[in-house]
Amino acid sequence: MWSLLLASVLTACTGGGSDSAEVDACADQPIVTYETFGAGFLTENCQSCHASTAPDRKGAPESVVFDTVDDAWAQRDRILARAAIDTPEMPPLGGTTDDDRARLKIWLTCAEEGT
Repeated sequence: MWSLLLASVLTACTGGGSDSAEVDACADQPIVTYETFGAGFLTENCQSCHASTAPDRKGAPESVVFDTVDDAWAQRDRILARAAIDTPEMPPLGGTTDDDRARLKIWLTCAEEGT
């Protein structure tokens, strides 16, 4: 099911729901927020390298931190380009599911910024 939603979002939503085509495409998507999905996804898949307190960032840039919802939204384009694609670059060892990448895309494309 999420794969079909992802295909819809990938082809129609690309900017936070700001224009009418994006709003229309996002209208049929489930509500995905930092609270309902993003925080857990980032904790499970990103924080080992991208937390400001990570003891071994494994080369992650110091400026790329996902401690808060605002941190994630500030890096929105970077996250979408590297982690919400069919063959993600992040996390580097893989492990994310198609469903989780679909939810990630919906969150950062359709949700209101900062949620």
